[in-house]
Amino acid sequence: MAYIEIDESRCKGCGLCTLACSRKLVIMSDTANKQGYVAAIATRQDQCTGCSLCAEICPDVAIVVFK
Repeated sequence: MAYIEIDESRCKGCGLCTLACSRKLVIMSDTANKQGYVAAIATRQDQCTGCSLCAEICPDVAIVVFK
């Protein structure tokens, strides 16, 4: 089963990953990380197909997709 890991300490909250995910599994958090950015979080991991589009578009290399 594929799943997404997001390093919230690296995420700067650009939101590109939320646009890239066709299943809308990556969303923006309600709270800020230690740097003060609203980081992305992965939801509904059981529906992830492992396409890796979220990780490919992330400019901060904060997302890893495992297949």
